[in-house]
Amino acid sequence: MQFSESWLRTFCNPAISTAQLAETLTMAGLEVEELKPVAPPFTHIVVGEIKEAEQHPNADRLRVCKVDVGQAELLNIVCGAPNARVGIRIPCAMVGAELPPGEDGKPFLIKVGKLRGVESQGMLCSARELKLSEDHGGLMELPLDAPLGTNIREYLYLDDTLFTLKLTPNLAHCLSVYGVAREVSALTGAPLLAPEFPQAPVAIQDKVAVKISAPDLCGRFSGRVIRNVNTKATTPQWMVDRLARCGQRSVSPLVDISNYVMFELGRPSHIFDLDKIHGGLDVRWAKPGEQLKLLNGNTVALDEKVGVIADDQQVESLAGIMGGDATAVSDDTRHIYLEAAFWWPKSIAGRSRRFNFSTDAGHRFERGVDPQQTVEHIERITQLIIDICGTPETQCGAVDDVVAALPAATPVTLRVARAVKVIGMPLTQAQCADALRRLGLPVQEEPGLITVTPPSFRFDLQIEEDLIEEVARMVGYNNLPHTPPQAPITAKIRQEAQRSAFAVRRSLAALGYQETINFSFVEERWEHELAGNPSPIKLLNPIASQMSVMRSSLIGSLLQVLRFNLARKAPRVRVFEIGRVFLRDAAVKSTDTTVEGFDQPMRVSGLASGGADTLQWARKEQSVDFFDVKGDVEALLAPLKAEFVPATHPALHPGRTAEVKIQGRSIGFVGELHPKWRQSYELAAAPVVFELELDAVLARQVPAFQSVAKFQAVQRDIAVVVADQVTHADLIAAVKSAPTQGLLRDVQLFDVYRPKLAKDAEVIAGSTDRSLALRVTLNSDESTLTEDQIESAMKAVVDQLVTSVGARQRA
Repeated sequence: MQFSESWLRTFCNPAISTAQLAETLTMAGLEVEELKPVAPPFTHIVVGEIKEAEQHPNADRLRVCKVDVGQAELLNIVCGAPNARVGIRIPCAMVGAELPPGEDGKPFLIKVGKLRGVESQGMLCSARELKLSEDHGGLMELPLDAPLGTNIREYLYLDDTLFTLKLTPNLAHCLSVYGVAREVSALTGAPLLAPEFPQAPVAIQDKVAVKISAPDLCGRFSGRVIRNVNTKATTPQWMVDRLARCGQRSVSPLVDISNYVMFELGRPSHIFDLDKIHGGLDVRWAKPGEQLKLLNGNTVALDEKVGVIADDQQVESLAGIMGGDATAVSDDTRHIYLEAAFWWPKSIAGRSRRFNFSTDAGHRFERGVDPQQTVEHIERITQLIIDICGTPETQCGAVDDVVAALPAATPVTLRVARAVKVIGMPLTQAQCADALRRLGLPVQEEPGLITVTPPSFRFDLQIEEDLIEEVARMVGYNNLPHTPPQAPITAKIRQEAQRSAFAVRRSLAALGYQETINFSFVEERWEHELAGNPSPIKLLNPIASQMSVMRSSLIGSLLQVLRFNLARKAPRVRVFEIGRVFLRDAAVKSTDTTVEGFDQPMRVSGLASGGADTLQWARKEQSVDFFDVKGDVEALLAPLKAEFVPATHPALHPGRTAEVKIQGRSIGFVGELHPKWRQSYELAAAPVVFELELDAVLARQVPAFQSVAKFQAVQRDIAVVVADQVTHADLIAAVKSAPTQGLLRDVQLFDVYRPKLAKDAEVIAGSTDRSLALRVTLNSDESTLTEDQIESAMKAVVDQLVTSVGARQRA
């Protein structure tokens, strides 16, 4: 929001400086982003009039002008501007004047000089030379009634400052000069000059029939017919200047008037060419297939989610955003229809972005515009039209006001004690009530309570915190005390049986993995294919079509990182991510950190692709496989002992996938990517991935003291024949469950033998059986083992193997 200080002070003129005014607004939440002078410094430039203009005797492009600046004698000035002619009034730099600095940063001093032999006693200036605009087409022409000899800075009000406010979306009531003035009055106590809306005399009864077919789009539609206006009139310079200082160029008098009232009062409006309206107007949602050519020249395709104003033949305007080209006013327009409406903010929000442009009208309507002032603002626009474009034949019709549905004001109650607690400073009920009254809010008081019924221009006052914010703004954020926290601050000590997520990151980095951080929003295809999730959690407003759902697995994100690196010729990729996944779970209830119906656990996932080792000479190069990553998982979980059980996963190879368990509880998977997904994602080799619950990875065993054995350990080797389907885990579990009276310390598999020759097959009964060699370690904490104890323990181990896994001891 940009405007000039002088315009603001016509409504409210507090006795404070420009800098103080900017500070006051900023400390009340209306951040002044920039203060900029309207014009750079220059001196001794006055209003002059060209009385004579003759051709220079020695130059084809120069003229010798006689200029009246209100002095006894005319000044002789040589000028090369193409529009230098008799009768125009222009800025004239007197001898001794200083023009704005040029590119070198130095002021330009005007002296008496000669141009091609003719003396020049000054300089006639363009707007660009005064740095008032970029227009360099000729001299800056002033109104013919500009007083001769008047300082140009005074005449054009150039000793002014441009305010640029950075407003938050809840401050829609400040999107006008009067709205800001209302805030200044509340903050400073200076009187507010409220605008007056005199009713225009009604001379005709002409009306345009209006029907609101969509009350959820438009709550109120006011309009007026005005006949016999002069659209070729000239916009007054004061209006052109004020619009320019709001960043709006002058277009035509009717458009300028509409824009002026929008910046003045915050009310966007539209003016139709009455003769181009066919029948009545219907305010409705658009129909699929309809099109509209807008004022900016674009033709847009419409659908049922966009509001329009249509006549009996076609769509004429994009509701609340921009008018159509078909009914635009032009120099040939004689009769007009003036419209001011209330559009529901939700019906306008986001519509401009659908068509890749934004407008000042849409910016205001999607935040909320006062629904109670449509008639008054039409009277204000009518007054300006009559003053600027009026003729003796101009006639106004009565205002036709159609009301469908207006927002109902819901009272909001403020607890004074709550306000004191939130704001953090002692405040009385009288202070809170006074702050709200200064803002023009109707207040009702009870002991400890203040109830406010929001006025029609305040869409942002809905809950108690909104009123607390208003009180804080009126107090001034710079006046809030700097109160240190009174609660004792104690460090949150992590339990000894748990390590930090940072320690997990360090461990994975030590294993050669690099951390990557990805969006939680992923492509829906990933969820269907890689997570086996047929109904992922969808976003209502995704930032991109390929990021439309919440992830339930980290694998898809890591595959995307792999593809990115492979596309850049990275031969070896090892990445991991610690992130949150999102699962449906009806058991989850809403708390400060959870959302009802959704579980959001943390996971740690890794991916390895390419060579098992970095470039080296010690062994032959080979690709990473399941057992490499399985070893990384074991190192990550250490000292916990993980169990790896064959399993299936939607993203992983069915024969090269294991479920990871800790103490019988499943905590994740490790495996090679499924061949069909490797082909689908165009990967030359299948990467190996793992995904684990972070809570399980963070847990660790607390080290406990255990004395070193004082007696010599005994090792015995045994060879058993077992069926091929017997797993290593089954074998070791059987040995450990043998009744060895506590003598068993360790067992290790050190050899696997399958028969190759016929005579070997005779030794091993079944062709699919295997011979496994185990090394058993025995020891006692009480004494050296005797041969009887050793034999008894080994017999118990063999018997347990026979019973549990059907083993047969080899001779």
